[in-house]
Amino acid sequence: MSNAVKVIQPSGRLDVTTASDFRRQVNDIASLATSPKYLLVDLQEITFMDSSGLGALVSALKSIRNSNGEMIICGANDQVQMLFELTSMTKIFKIYPTIDEFNATLS
Repeated sequence: MSNAVKVIQPSGRLDVTTASDFRRQVNDIASLATSPKYLLVDLQEITFMDSSGLGALVSALKSIRNSNGEMIICGANDQVQMLFELTSMTKIFKIYPTIDEFNATLS
């Protein structure tokens, strides 16, 4: 994987109790002098996400875009995918089923 791609992989719940830590992690990445072109958020280990988690992802997207990067989401389970669809976030986020499918687009 290229140096232009930074992968973060939250685990467990992405909800009101963990959203601020996730936001802080993304803001640290976005504020780097050499921020990555792509921030790949691998949600494979997320077991539950609520509106606070979704808000954290939207905030992350804004931070990365402000640093001229792109945010990619992959590995969302059925519950998270349904949340994206119900809230029309599938139109906002670039979502891939797996990291490998995203990597194939870089070639």
